[in-house]
Amino acid sequence: MRLSTILKDGKEIAVIRNEGGQVTSLTDVNDFFEQSWTTTMFELIQSNQLSHFEKWWNELADENKERIPSIEDPDYRPLYRHPRKIWGIGLNYVDHASDLDEAAPKGEPASFMKPDTAIIGHGDKIKVPQQSERTTGEAELGVIIGRECKDVEAADAGNVVAGYTTIIDMTAEDILRKNPRYLTRAKSFDTFFSFGPEFITPDEIGDLLEVNVTTKINGKVHRTNKVRNMTFQPYELVSFHSKVMTLLPGDIISTGTPGAVVIRDGDKIECEVDRMMVLENSVVDLKNNEE
Repeated sequence: MRLSTILKDGKEIAVIRNEGGQVTSLTDVNDFFEQSWTTTMFELIQSNQLSHFEKWWNELADENKERIPSIEDPDYRPLYRHPRKIWGIGLNYVDHASDLDEAAPKGEPASFMKPDTAIIGHGDKIKVPQQSERTTGEAELGVIIGRECKDVEAADAGNVVAGYTTIIDMTAEDILRKNPRYLTRAKSFDTFFSFGPEFITPDEIGDLLEVNVTTKINGKVHRTNKVRNMTFQPYELVSFHSKVMTLLPGDIISTGTPGAVVIRDGDKIECEVDRMMVLENSVVDLKNNEE
C-alpha cells in the first residue's frame, strides 16, 4: 500500500495511490463506500487501523476503486507533523564517516533526536540558518514504527514496522565541528527534517537490504549506497532503540545517509529510494534572503 498526505481545502488529509498512479483521498473513500476510516496518516498509524484498512482496500475490486474521484496535481505535505519521537542515526555507512574524517561507530549506533518543529515536506524550502556557514543535506531511508513496543529483538522488528519513507536530514556541520556536544543544536533548526511524500508498507519495498538510497544535488548523483552496507541495518536500529525507550506508533527512525552534501542558496536536493516517490526540496540561505 502507498499512502501520502496532501493539502486539500485547507486541511492535510491522507490519500492512497493506486497501482495506476490514481490519487484518492480517504475522505472520498469513506463517502463512496460509506466507511469511517480515519482520514489522517498519523491517526491511521496510531489507531491501529492501518493493517485493517490495507486488508479491506486490497479486497476491493479494482473497478470499484477506479470509480472513486481522483485528485489531480496533489499538493504533497509531510506525512504528519507531530511524531512523538524522531531518531536520527549518524555515520551509519562507513563511506559517509570517511567523508567527515571520522571513525564509523562500532558496537552501537550513534543516534540523536530531533524536534518536530524541524519538519517540512516535499517541495518546501530548506532554510540555511544565520548561525551556519556550512549546512549539509543527507538523503536517508526512514522507518516508521507501527505499534508500541519495548525490548524488541532484531529478528522480530519487522512485526512492529508500519512502513518506510524518504527523508532529507540537515546538519549545520560547522556548528557540529566546533564541539560534538553541539549535535542537538546542529540538527534541530527549523526546516532541518523533510519527510514524505510517500509512505509504503513493507510488502511494497521488496528485499530491504538491496534497496538503494541516493543523495542528489541539482539533478546529479552525489552518493548512493545499498541498505545492506549500513553498519547497523534497519531492524537492528529498531531493536536497539526499543531497548532504550518504548517506541510508539508513528515514531520515526532515520537510518543514516550514504553521503551528505553541502547545500547552498538556490540548490535543489533530492532523496531517491528504490520503489518510492522522490523527495525534493529547494534551498534558501537566510543570510542572503529576508523571510
